This record gives sequence, C-alpha cells and structure tokens, in this order.
Amino acid sequence: MSTSTDQGAGPAAAGPAFDPDRPYRCSPSVALRPEPFGALAYHFGNRRLTFLKTPLLVTVVRSLAEQPSARAAVVAAGVSEREQPQYERALAALADAEVLTCD
Repeated sequence: MSTSTDQGAGPAAAGPAFDPDRPYRCSPSVALRPEPFGALAYHFGNRRLTFLKTPLLVTVVRSLAEQPSARAAVVAAGVSEREQPQYERALAALADAEVLTCD
C-alpha cells in the first residue's frame, strides 16, 4: 500500500519497531500531495518520495494525530477487520520511511 523511491543508500538507522498501539502522526518534515490513487508523501529531510496507494490509507495517515493509537486510526477510518493487518503493515512501512513519527 505504500512504496518508497529510496534506492537504498544503505539501511536506515534502526529505530524502535512499529507498535500499532502507540500514537503516531505524519512527520512535520513530510508534505502529502493528493493524487487520484491516494497521495505522494515527500520527506524534505531524507528526500524520499513515498506513494500512499489508496485514498483510505491517506485518510488513516491524516487522522493519526487525532487518535490515541495507529490501530485506533485504522479502525476509525472504517478499515474492515480483515484488512486491518494490511493497513498496519503499510503504516509500519511509512514509519520506517520516516513519513510517520511516534508521539
């Protein structure tokens, strides 16, 4: 659901693992540009361009700061129970790409 154009200048510094029960928000260094497929996320610090491949994922990302946890944001956005693990994996990839930060 998300991909990065980063061509692997080496592994990023390992941070804490993504925990969907923690609060996250879109990084202040990231700009989201709406697109028909979802959105483009550009990180001004690491210069990565990441694709958010569904409008519902964009809704989840935009609502993260208003929810007590990433999991709560997924549920609040109306993601089906069957699809929730897929969305949590997408959020984990966005956190790895530094699009999301943990509060």
